[in-house]
Amino acid sequence: MQIWRSLEEIPDGLDPTVVVVGNFDGVHLGHRAVVAQACAQAADDATRVVAVTFDPHPMAVLRPEHAPQMLTTLEQRARLLAEAGVDDVFAIPFSREVASWSPEEFVQRVLVDALHARTVVVGANFRFGAKAAGDVALLQRVGPDHGFTTRAVPLDGGPQVWSSTYVRACLAAGDVEGAAQALGRAYALAGTVVRGDQRGRELGYPTANVPPGVQAVPADGVYAGHLRRLDEPGALALPAAISVGTNPTFDGTRERRVEAYVIDRVDLELYSVEVEVDFVARVRGMTRFDSVEELVEQMALDVRRCRELLAP
Repeated sequence: MQIWRSLEEIPDGLDPTVVVVGNFDGVHLGHRAVVAQACAQAADDATRVVAVTFDPHPMAVLRPEHAPQMLTTLEQRARLLAEAGVDDVFAIPFSREVASWSPEEFVQRVLVDALHARTVVVGANFRFGAKAAGDVALLQRVGPDHGFTTRAVPLDGGPQVWSSTYVRACLAAGDVEGAAQALGRAYALAGTVVRGDQRGRELGYPTANVPPGVQAVPADGVYAGHLRRLDEPGALALPAAISVGTNPTFDGTRERRVEAYVIDRVDLELYSVEVEVDFVARVRGMTRFDSVEELVEQMALDVRRCRELLAP
């Protein structure tokens, strides 16, 4: 798979493609339904599927105070799209200049000149171009003049339509199971392990402190999940007990932390390693304990419960 980050990186001699367009944040089941339609069309046409997405999220440029927390990094998004069947990804570097393109200009620059689209597949509610003036009807109207057809895929899900907004709401409520249902997999955040206060190591539960960056973090609490190294191809997902919060027993911290203890492992050296932490089930909410002894006793119970939840 290629990830193109500018129009200039796209090969001039690119063969005709099937193009699927969207933010694809999270690559949830609704996104996968759209991608599946594109892959089916590409199989019929013997062409490649190119996913067009935007980086950063348009709202981060246009209205940063209202920009949503992301569900995936660009690298995660590309990997998930590849797993769904996409061949290449064009991540448009979104800017105010790109935001000013009219729908017709977007069609000409991206779909026609750069990607040589034969078929364009989008969700039924897709909007694009300056002031979101472009929609499916416009694509269907101008497509024949440019040699492509447009397929609109109805929104998927039910009774709740799958959406990135719905997944964020689940995470904010600590409902990682609900998020997983919409995503078709456990929610995962990626980051580079940094040094924390090292209290976990002192208490017998060394943790990997993973700053979430721009990604959404589940509600404060303790979760069962996994930690996987991203610097080793094929690395196993290791069962973990994960704490999300501000360490209230130790008077708290300013920033929320994601700290993962790989169950029964005290030999791991993970500082400066890029990892992915996923959340399978919520064990309990965050609590302030009156003593370190009470905390350690609860941690033992939490680890035992996580081990049970993650057992094959």
